Amino acid sequence: MTYPVFDMHCDTADRLAWQFLSDDLKQACGMDFYGPGDADDPQGCRSLAQSHCHISLEKIGATPWAQCFACYVPDALTPAQAAAFYDAVNAHLDAEVATNAAVVLPVTSAAQVREVLEGAGEPHVAAVRTIENARMFAADLGLVERYAARGVLMASLSWNAAGPLASGHDTHEHLSELGRDALAEMERNRIVLDVSHLNDECYTDVAAASSRPIVASHSNSRAVCPHKRNLTDDQFARIRDCGGVVGLNYCDKFLSTKVLEGHATNVSFDEIAAHVEHWLDLGGENVVALGGDLDGASVPSLLDGTDKMGAFQQLLEQRFGATITAKLCYGNALAFFERASH
Repeated sequence: MTYPVFDMHCDTADRLAWQFLSDDLKQACGMDFYGPGDADDPQGCRSLAQSHCHISLEKIGATPWAQCFACYVPDALTPAQAAAFYDAVNAHLDAEVATNAAVVLPVTSAAQVREVLEGAGEPHVAAVRTIENARMFAADLGLVERYAARGVLMASLSWNAAGPLASGHDTHEHLSELGRDALAEMERNRIVLDVSHLNDECYTDVAAASSRPIVASHSNSRAVCPHKRNLTDDQFARIRDCGGVVGLNYCDKFLSTKVLEGHATNVSFDEIAAHVEHWLDLGGENVVALGGDLDGASVPSLLDGTDKMGAFQQLLEQRFGATITAKLCYGNALAFFERASH
């Protein structure tokens, strides 16, 4: 059986748009290309339809699929540069979606996502707008409302470094006053707060300040693999209790202690399943989701591309059964965004 997919995070939009960025933005980011192998095959990482990237419409095939296309904003960019960067990345994604309109629909609501995932025809791919490291809000809080009007459903306030709004796991800075204002504007405009990449201090701050459900779009269990990007049990429980969801990240160093410590080069299904099992033990049946971080991380061979999803779903079904597999692959994420829209 093939299940629909609702994946809560990827970096594909950046990877496809990177060659079309202005020279000053590429120089500020310090990269001419985004992903491994892109410099050797520039033509092969521009098109949403077909590419050597983890995610393409060709690799998705006929599977009903909702993909959160994050605009990942590098820490090196100023807030003003971040706004220009966001416009450039999304302009390219807009063009690719329009070119493939028979297959992919740019959605602005959870209701549209359900129609795509559970419909019987075309388009069968939903493109969901999200932001990773929304530091542009520090330049203009009015962007929150404008982005929400364009269909942005979720955003995080930092990446790994200290930022103007919040700070990532490379630091111990707290949520800034401007970050509190941005969070309040996001909640007013129904943009979901994504806590992936926040350090523990900022997580505690936003958990106390938020009045709506929060999510970790692409984070794993720190009890299973002790990377500081992963969630503690208490952090997971806070998301569970507020009605949020947590997306399983495919990054090998977030999944496997052996890989994290340099004792292995690949991740087994058992190591992946251990995160799901731990979350289920914590009462997370309605919390677990997918947040692959595809095109943004080194991932296990069994998840190295969306064309591997069918085989992965079979392994999930054998281990967890059909009900849990359906919730993990799409049901929990879809139900969350439907709740978050009210």
